[in-house]
Formats: sequence, structure tokens, C-alpha cells
Amino acid sequence: MIRIFKHYIPKSLFMLGVGESFILLAAIWGGLNVRYIQANLTVPDFSHNIIEILSFVVVSYIVLLATGFYRLETCRDLRVTSIRLITSLGLTFVILSFILYMLPDIDLWRSVIIYALIFSFVGLLISRYFFLHIVDLNRLKKRVLVLGAGDRAERVQACGVTGSNDVRFTNFLRMSKTENMIDTAQEYDQDIPLKNYILELGVQEIVVALDERRGALPVDSLLECKMMGCRIIEATSFIERQSGTVSLKNINPSWLIFSDGFGHSGNFDHILKRGFDVMASGLLLIMTLPILLVTAFLVKITSKGPIFYRQERVGLNGVSFDVLKFRSMTVDAEADGVPKWAAKNDTRVTGLGRIIRSSRIDEIPQIFNVLSGAMSFVGPRPERPFFVEQLEKKIKLYGERHRVKPGITGWAQVNYPYGASEEDTKRKLEYDLYYIKNYSLFLDFLILIQTVRVVLWPDGVR
Repeated sequence: MIRIFKHYIPKSLFMLGVGESFILLAAIWGGLNVRYIQANLTVPDFSHNIIEILSFVVVSYIVLLATGFYRLETCRDLRVTSIRLITSLGLTFVILSFILYMLPDIDLWRSVIIYALIFSFVGLLISRYFFLHIVDLNRLKKRVLVLGAGDRAERVQACGVTGSNDVRFTNFLRMSKTENMIDTAQEYDQDIPLKNYILELGVQEIVVALDERRGALPVDSLLECKMMGCRIIEATSFIERQSGTVSLKNINPSWLIFSDGFGHSGNFDHILKRGFDVMASGLLLIMTLPILLVTAFLVKITSKGPIFYRQERVGLNGVSFDVLKFRSMTVDAEADGVPKWAAKNDTRVTGLGRIIRSSRIDEIPQIFNVLSGAMSFVGPRPERPFFVEQLEKKIKLYGERHRVKPGITGWAQVNYPYGASEEDTKRKLEYDLYYIKNYSLFLDFLILIQTVRVVLWPDGVR
């Protein structure tokens, strides 16, 4: 894993992204050369077209990120890769055409863009083919030894398999007879120093995943391994790194106290974030005005009731505010006055409501909440006071999500389907805690980019 601005990125994806940025660079340069030669013109120097070349590379790369092209599950399926790539390059052509119209000083022919997109398609597909056959090779993965075979170790194992998948578990050592969650675990023999595993199995990292450390943690052996250059990491930190979550099952007060993160951002970050929220809200409001007007008209004529739906939500520091959305349910959705979770195939949702929910159009009026300062573009999803009161009693650390402004989109929203149960809420809270712990403007940018993927390929909408 590579950590950039406190956010973990799989090393394999980072290297893939760097390599493919050069492919995009070569594609646009190739497109320029082909078109100039066809027109019997002298190909200008690279530096002469540097703005045009960088514009193509930057826009293409951002669109690829936005469509989920750099998610591991996409990289491992050439069919999905092809679909995402075609979608990405199509969007790139539309966006670049708009940019060329708005900024005529950028001298880039559309025919050059078409050639560049064709070269990009071929080059990126070849890149993904080799990535598919190389990235999962065991010799390229970090070799990890896990101390423990209980609940913590089981979660570690799951994250190693379903997370970034850049690790290979060499062994699980059962440190106590009560640890029985890993069937393949071996009994720990105190007569065999841990350094032997490092030397014999080439272990690069040891994960301490004991359910009970008292009397079971081999401190001297771990210190010896540390001095030999082997990385020692606690289970909660391993899970955070591999899955992008803070595990509620494994978290303890000492880890929260001594781990990095959860620091209040400086005033400069707050000013930048607020400035971005205001500018982006104004721009998005202008861009979506036709959609807002059409949706408002359709809501009004397709069902009885108001166009907009106001609902009390809990915001920053527990202060309540009214969130604004297009009404997607019938007016008697909660006729008995008791708040209810939205369910799959909920009968309270109108026909139009299903469409605007799946496309996230119902969320657009929250722009006004962002402009007023009650919300931000990125942050935990705001919840209703009725549910907050219940969840704070049942789920530890649930109230910590109110230490930042709620958002229209967030780390949990782009990584986990819509949650409509207590267990779903716990899982989404783990993502929210990761966001709060590792907050940066860089992470905000990544979340905003990935939100496009969620809109294009809705998952778990209710």
C-alpha cells in the first residue's frame, strides 16, 4: 500500500495509473502526428502542444477514475474493463469537445482527439491484459504472518482476500486454545522463535490479531523481528489499510489514542473546503437547472403532494437542520408518524420516485443545503434524529460522525450500498470513521470523482 495524504492506495493500482498516464500521453502525441502527416503538415515540437497534450491526459485520466476504471474488481475482468473504457472514452470526447468550445485558445482538432481515443483504447486494453496476468502473482505480494486465530484474525483474513489483495498470508498462529476461527491455523510453539518464520518463509510483515493479549503476546520475539526489519502492525491498522474502514469489532480506546488521524483540520483546509462547496454548488445549480425544472414539473403532475420534501436531519455537532430533496414517496409514507427505514422495492416510492432515486436526481436540491452551510459536498450521510437517538445507544462511536459536516456524497456512499438496517449502519459507520480519521482535500477529491461511478452504475439504491 502507498499512503498519499493519509489515504491508502494499493501499490499495484498506483503503478498501473502511472503507467497508463504515459499511455495516454503517447496516444495524444500519436494522434497529433498521424493527423499532421495526413494533412501534409510539419509536426510541431512536443513543447508547442504541451497545453493540448496535458489537457487530453488530465481529462482522460479523471474520467477513467470517475467511471471506476481503477477499481480492482474492474481490473480483474476484461469484459467490465472494456465496457468502462468505452464509456470513459466516450465521456472524454464529450467533455473535451465542450472544453474546446469554451476555450478556443486550446488548439486541438477533434480528429486528433478521435485518433488519440482509438490509440488509448488499444493501449489501455493491452495494459489491462498484462495487469490481469501479473498483479495476482504470489511473488509480487507482501508475505504476512498473522498472530492469532480468533475473531480478529478472521477479519484480517477477510480483508486480505477481499480488500486490495496485495498480501499473501504465509501462516496463522493459534496463540490460545480459545482461538478457533481459522481452521488452517497452526499452534504457536514458544520454543520456536518468530524470527525463524521470517527467515524460512520470507515474512515481511507480522499482524498482531490476538483476541486477548494478556500472557499471550510474545513481546521479546516481536521486538527481535522488528529489529530485523520486519514490519509489525496491529490488526485494526491492517484492516484500515486494506479495506478503507475502521473496524468497530476490533477497535479499542488505546488504538484510537495512539493512532494517527482524527486531528482537526486547519483553518486553511476549512476555508478551501467551504470555498469549493460554494463555487461547486453554484456551478452545479446552473448546470442542473433544466433537470431541476423538468423533475419539479414531473413530480407535480405524477403524484399528489408538494414537489420538495423537507426532513429534519442531524448535522455538525448534533445540530439539526432540514434537508431538501425532491419528493419520491407518497405523501402518506409515514402516516402513522413513526419514521421507517426505506426498504428494497418499497411500495411507498412512486413510479417517478424510483427513477430519480436510482439516478440520484432526488438529491440535487441538497445543493441549497450546501450553499446555506448546513452541509458539505462530501461527508457522512445525515440521519434523522429519531434514528440517531436509537443508534447512539446501540452502536459505539456512532456520535463521532457528527464531528464533521454531513455531505451529499461520502466515503461510505461510494463504497457501500444503501443501508436500511442496524448492521448496514455499522458497516457504513466504519467507512465514515475512516473518512473522519484520514480526512484531506485529496480524499474529498477522490470521493467526488468516484461519485460519478455510483451515478452511472447505481448499486443498492432504494
